[in-house]
Amino acid sequence: MRWETRELGGTDPAALLPLAGLVRSVRTPEFAGVTFHEVLCRSALNRVPAASSMPFVWTINPTRGCLHRCTYCFARRTHEYLDLDSGKDFDTQIVVKTNVVDVLRKELARPSWRREHVALGTNSDPYMRAEGRYRLMPGIITALAESGTPFSILTKGPLLRRDLPLLVEASRTVDVSVAVSLALVDPDLQQRLEPGTPTPRARLDLVRAITDAGLECSVLAMPILPWLTDSEEQLDALYAALADAGASDVTTGALHLRPGAREWFLAWLGREYPALVPRYRRLYGTSSYAPADYRKWLGERSGQARRRHGFDRRPPRRWARSPEPAPQAVPPVALEVAQPALF
Repeated sequence: MRWETRELGGTDPAALLPLAGLVRSVRTPEFAGVTFHEVLCRSALNRVPAASSMPFVWTINPTRGCLHRCTYCFARRTHEYLDLDSGKDFDTQIVVKTNVVDVLRKELARPSWRREHVALGTNSDPYMRAEGRYRLMPGIITALAESGTPFSILTKGPLLRRDLPLLVEASRTVDVSVAVSLALVDPDLQQRLEPGTPTPRARLDLVRAITDAGLECSVLAMPILPWLTDSEEQLDALYAALADAGASDVTTGALHLRPGAREWFLAWLGREYPALVPRYRRLYGTSSYAPADYRKWLGERSGQARRRHGFDRRPPRRWARSPEPAPQAVPPVALEVAQPALF
């Protein structure tokens, strides 16, 4: 891959300033319209706020911004911390922490490190297409496994298949959890919602590849979109496809519309489904979350699909921040996980 290097200066209209640790910015024809800003990071492990409902304490994000271009992505607003916008800049101005593996190894070697669970894929996808160039994940996986640190990966990227041997090897010494993000199986709607992501078929094939390698693979079926992907037929088709692919568990939840994502998604909705805009504004009002009665209704509907396709009990997560409650006999409601900006 041929890269064009651009040194950033104060007169460059595309300059990303201030950006700590910036080494260079590069472009390549294979990623038209995208600029990668390579930085030297000072830390790799990020602590999750104690008040968070996330079931893990630490995260790693090798990049900031995301090539998947999901219209609903809750992490969009994090780009505003860099004086970039949460729309096009989030999709095209990608920060890459090129020294993340070296920094991680130093942090994991500290006597104070307690080998708590580390989550990857919380703010940007570690297996977006650029990982094929930068190859940061093999070093991260190896460093975590060698230090005895359990970890999880959430991705939409079939590139994870490249690292399956490493993940299988790591699972022999630490707890490894792998999850694929897929909330709909209609390829036309999926490509309009997530124009930079792999197709549903590619992700279903990834689920199968993970399970064939001997690892369990759960699926995060979020977000479910009111009036677009929440019909009984659509949910049934989704659960049927996931069961056929060998998914071990599925978690569903309604769309979040946080600031940054809210404006970007509603603009997309106005172009694609203008008649739905007033309904979304009424449903979400001034809140980032769908009303409790809608979430309960969605949970009941998805619970029926869970039972029809054999997803009756969620397996316990050994890496949870606190012990999981005992499995319930009734179907779970749609899981409304708080999704903080983690980077």
